[in-house]
Amino acid sequence: MKGSIVALGQINGRKAAALVIDGLLEDLLMDPGKNAASTPAPGTIFRAICDRPLKGQGGMMLRLPHGETAYLRKGKGLAPGHAMLVQVTGRAEDGKAVPVTARVLFKSRYAIVTPGAPGINVSRQIRDDETRVQLLEVAHEAMEGDAAGLIIRSSAEKADLDDVAEDIAAMRDLANAIAEDATGKVPALLLDGPDAHLLGWRDWPMPDTLADHEGAFADYEIDTMIEEISTIDCTFAGGASAFIEQTRALVAVDVNTGGDTSPAAGLKANIALSRDLPRHLRCRGLGGQIVIDFAPFPKKDRRQVEQVLRAAFRKDSIETALVGWTPLGHFELQRKRERQPLPVDLAL
Repeated sequence: MKGSIVALGQINGRKAAALVIDGLLEDLLMDPGKNAASTPAPGTIFRAICDRPLKGQGGMMLRLPHGETAYLRKGKGLAPGHAMLVQVTGRAEDGKAVPVTARVLFKSRYAIVTPGAPGINVSRQIRDDETRVQLLEVAHEAMEGDAAGLIIRSSAEKADLDDVAEDIAAMRDLANAIAEDATGKVPALLLDGPDAHLLGWRDWPMPDTLADHEGAFADYEIDTMIEEISTIDCTFAGGASAFIEQTRALVAVDVNTGGDTSPAAGLKANIALSRDLPRHLRCRGLGGQIVIDFAPFPKKDRRQVEQVLRAAFRKDSIETALVGWTPLGHFELQRKRERQPLPVDLAL
């Protein structure tokens, strides 16, 4: 199965979007189920009310609708009772406040409108000078008289200029409409975060095949791929394997060499895991603290494994910090919680 496929469908009544490249499941987006934690999706915009400052931390606790609480990391200059626009930045753990930011963004397929951050910019990934000039002309015309800033995304490079202009206008009008509702004395939901289908359309490149008909997952055997990725174990070339398990405190990754008994078995298994780990974390929706228990290998080869890890996560769309080695020889990562974890042994 060569080429790229984006399939839109449902899994157990939940919207889901899958990206498959050359027969391999590269990304999976799924809406949280009804029984999952009812935290707002990243991208949701609220009018929040400042509740109480967190002394010594510089943050502020905010009140959201329906009794929910949010945490704003930078609360300097804010006072209790102050109303403000905030946007959800990640998934909250059970019993914890929703992480939000005051830097609200309006993101679509081709453009990002940035209220409070003026200036019009084009993605650095668009390197053709003529294309950059054309996009800047469209952007300046669409944003004329508006104080908000704008970022043209890399996906606009090969898009029709009229489509880019419409996208910018839609985000500009949405930003202005939300700004009018910023003031008030009670918290309110102003904009729902994107669902799985919208996220797939917005953030993934245009595929060779778009399958949005009923039964698309079954037609392209994506349901089988999802069942495989929902288990805690995964295998790699050469017989190596790993177990990826989520606990309340962290995500544990245990690497095994399998039947390979050669002197370089541990290094080969660790490199295979390092190359494929971002994909497994993406598809499983895992984030937070991640601890890798690598297969036994010489300490002198740590640098090589770390280089492979860094190269793999450099291409990943989700912010991940590679913290480093522990005294016990484990490797730690800190990954942004953007998604709801995929249920283990998901039955389709």
